[in-house]
Amino acid sequence: MNIRPARIGDGLAAIGLMQELVGPEVKVADGPLGAKRWAAVVTHSGTTVFVADLPGTGVVGMATLHVLPNISFAGQSYALVENVVVTTAHRGKGTGRMLMEAAIREAWRADCHHIMLLTGHDMKARGFYEKLGFSADSRDGMILHKG
Repeated sequence: MNIRPARIGDGLAAIGLMQELVGPEVKVADGPLGAKRWAAVVTHSGTTVFVADLPGTGVVGMATLHVLPNISFAGQSYALVENVVVTTAHRGKGTGRMLMEAAIREAWRADCHHIMLLTGHDMKARGFYEKLGFSADSRDGMILHKG
């Protein structure tokens, strides 16, 4: 298993992973729009998408890290992790852990003060993140959706 930064050519695999993560309830950009949006993500300053690339199989997982500038915490940046997904066939084999460890290492390398993430209540991933050291004790995650 090779954990590496994503490339534009990984777009189809990333779109497939997102469709597997969110199911039919959430529309994932695909086709030409998906390719355009994927290129914008992987070339965005401060963003790194890590992919798990399995020789002979291809991309089987990904995690997106955004490093964001800040003025609190003495001006240290903070990080946001999102879109962590591993194909069903490769879950429980350490792939998600390897992706998250790569994202965490990069956040600390970028001198981030802290790393935040949100996980869905129905995704049952909270225990996975807690094993990596994440805690829900100090903050409440909230979301405002557009109309």
